Amino acid sequence: MAGLKQKPDAETMANHPVWRGKGSTWPQVLKFNYEKYGARHIAMRMKHYGIWRPVTWEEYYLQVKYLALGLKTIGFQPGDQLIIIGDNAPQWYYTELAVQANHGISVGLYSDLSASEICYLAGNSQSTFIVAEDQEQLDKVLQIKDTLPLLKKVIYWRYKGVTGYKEPLLIGMRQLIRDGEEYDNQHPNVFEDSVQTGKAEDPCSIIYTSGTNGMPKGAVHTYASLMAGAEFLLTTDPLYEKDNIACPLPPAWMTEQLLYIGCHLLSGCILNFAEAAETLQKDLREIGPDLVYYGARQWENQARTVRASIQGADILKRFTYRLLMPAGYQAAKAKYKHQKRGILNKIINIFTDLLLFRPIRDSLGLPHTRICYTSGQILSSEAFYFYHALGIPLKNFYMTTEGGILSISKSNDLDPETAGVVAPGAEVGITENGEIVYRQPGMFMHYHNDPLITSNVLKDGWFYSGDTGSITENRQIIFFDRKNDIIRLTSGETLAPQIIESRLKYSPYIKDAWVIGDANSPVVATIIIIDYSSVGKWAGQKKIAYTTFSDLSQKEGVYELIKQDIIRINKDLTFGCRINKYVNLHKEFDPEEGELTRDRKLRRLFLKERYSDLLEAIFSGKSEMVISFKLRYRDGRSGTVKTKLIIGDVKEDNQ
Repeated sequence: MAGLKQKPDAETMANHPVWRGKGSTWPQVLKFNYEKYGARHIAMRMKHYGIWRPVTWEEYYLQVKYLALGLKTIGFQPGDQLIIIGDNAPQWYYTELAVQANHGISVGLYSDLSASEICYLAGNSQSTFIVAEDQEQLDKVLQIKDTLPLLKKVIYWRYKGVTGYKEPLLIGMRQLIRDGEEYDNQHPNVFEDSVQTGKAEDPCSIIYTSGTNGMPKGAVHTYASLMAGAEFLLTTDPLYEKDNIACPLPPAWMTEQLLYIGCHLLSGCILNFAEAAETLQKDLREIGPDLVYYGARQWENQARTVRASIQGADILKRFTYRLLMPAGYQAAKAKYKHQKRGILNKIINIFTDLLLFRPIRDSLGLPHTRICYTSGQILSSEAFYFYHALGIPLKNFYMTTEGGILSISKSNDLDPETAGVVAPGAEVGITENGEIVYRQPGMFMHYHNDPLITSNVLKDGWFYSGDTGSITENRQIIFFDRKNDIIRLTSGETLAPQIIESRLKYSPYIKDAWVIGDANSPVVATIIIIDYSSVGKWAGQKKIAYTTFSDLSQKEGVYELIKQDIIRINKDLTFGCRINKYVNLHKEFDPEEGELTRDRKLRRLFLKERYSDLLEAIFSGKSEMVISFKLRYRDGRSGTVKTKLIIGDVKEDNQ
């Protein structure tokens, strides 16, 4: 196994937040910030009914304190697991730190989970309490409560529609906080003593994987492992007290835990919550965040939206974009290559920024964002160049739920083809079959209640990531794909689907793509999900009539449109990896149907099983196939519909 090791440098050691005396656990750091900032500094800001409502560090601390004591009054014990499910809001953070202040373990879940998914995760995590946001989440929990024998209490923080519920399991968060305040009056210093006795090595959070190849697994993390990841981020990209972080998602997954819990607490910066997902970009424009994190899919969606908007704009705007955009690309490439630019180029950059790039950044809610992160999936180099051409400083990092963050790009040494430089103190290697393995302080302890699967990925202290990649001479990580998704073709070449899928999704007309190959066939194919909005606008301009998504996807002109994008990326692929068959699917992939994970990653094994007949038709050389699917109408009715799917052919002479 080839590998490398880095030791923490003097600067990293000197800036270590724990050694600055903030604390070894998140509740201890919160207490430090409360004593330092009190009511003088804002910790959070949430938009509600059009008004930004601030939360000071004093309010943050007291809410956590009284909620923690309130939990004690209903039987919460050290070591208990508590599920938090809902959209992003200050109450999520109060709950997580209150649980940890009581020496418990938080388990974060997303609000779009079904009742059956919540049931599985609650049972797997052995959670005894659930904190749910609102009536929608409560209804899911009450639907499964009889299958959860460990469940003691369900707490909610939004009261609308819940006041008439008579279920004894339920209690409102406001009531619990009042009970905690009363408990504090009768038992002073209980909370402070509990916080003081927390240790860095204590388990504090179970973070579930996305479950691309099966059911999600709960990675148990300690304060030390999460703090190590947050410290690495802050060492690379410092945050300050007055900096604003945009928080589009709650801290249910690893990245959000590191950024919105860890980096926020250690730096003392301000978290900002939009009023709703639909108003996110508008709300971001108002606060002008210094740091934004989106998964690769959201960055792809934004790039597609911008490019589609330009193509649908009037002739003057299209001309301006085509005239000025090359200057942005030249500036981005010069930055990557560390080339100095002349005075004339700098003047041109100022002009193009004022006229084109700044308005686009503002429309995305990123008027002057200093730090932009992406991770989770591969983002194409075209997308990176696009964002840097707009003046958006997008950076990649490599991390896993279990192993923590391994590498991050440096602002003065960006390479869109890599996932950044390996963290100080981390050891990393590549096995004979190309798998990335590493060990570092930010690794998890084990999978909750699953020693067998833990032993499959933790060996002699090394975490076997399941990802394939390589390490450059300057210690940067290059990520290829998941080991199980790599396909060895009949030509002897290796097909890494994610790289091709990412390049396809850079098209303004492609929302999703699934690249498939077969070891016994020379065919490389892709299942395309068209972007209904942008393709619909294009069809309108071309006077192509259509009725539904399914109808539009099968139009001859749409197939030709998608074919041109496939030809575009085929030019840069080796001959054996070029796509030669494609299908525009009649519907979007849906997490509710198990086709995507909740963070919108492809569940490839499930897709192969679900669309096995379609795959057989593709690889056997058929030109079309009739497929049956269920259609749900707006009035609630449903029925089974048959449609013909065309299997397109990308001719070699067009490549």
